[in-house]
Amino acid sequence: MSELQQFIYVSGGTRLPWDARLARRLVGPLSNSWVTPNHLTTVRLLVGLAAAAAFVPGAYVWSNVAALLLAVSNFLDHCDGELARMSGKSSRVGRVYDLASDALVTVVVFIAIGVGVGVRLKMVLPVPPVLLGCIAGCAIALIFYLRMQIEDRIGKAGAQQTSVGGFETEDVLYLLPIATLWDRTASLLIAAAVGAPLYAAWVVFEYRRVVQRQQVSTTPESCG
Repeated sequence: MSELQQFIYVSGGTRLPWDARLARRLVGPLSNSWVTPNHLTTVRLLVGLAAAAAFVPGAYVWSNVAALLLAVSNFLDHCDGELARMSGKSSRVGRVYDLASDALVTVVVFIAIGVGVGVRLKMVLPVPPVLLGCIAGCAIALIFYLRMQIEDRIGKAGAQQTSVGGFETEDVLYLLPIATLWDRTASLLIAAAVGAPLYAAWVVFEYRRVVQRQQVSTTPESCG
């Protein structure tokens, strides 16, 4: 990373969400070490899968452990990206690996939440909890994929999420430990199964708008 790129990167830190700022501080010492962003992505993947496994029993204690593990996994997802930018070790393979890990963790975690809710409730719902988890997880995975596509087309700055008070939409996952602490995992699952597809529909609209805008800008004007 050149001195100019480093200056631009550091000076843009004030616009980052709070967890990304914290991640930048923590991974700073690793920028010149043997640790690569893919190492952190692998740790994030393993912690996320551990969170999914902890959700499966549906027990109150295990659900709280799972929620904490998922919050850590979500934070680590920022760490690998910040390390990639600080160290200049960004790569297309790393981005694809990161996206695949995000998608896998999200889908598996929400399916596991559905399994746990089904075990804990011991009752029949209009829609099986596992199906609710699958809907929520797949919708969120689609959001991740489309955001990556938008970023590829218009750059990271143009694809950046709107933040309020240093929080982005995806930071709602940090509230999961509160939901499990108050034993509201089922309510959160239902809310995710409804809200995630709606937000995914909005991201699809944004993606189509970006594609159409690019098509218009690249279409030569017709001669009269």
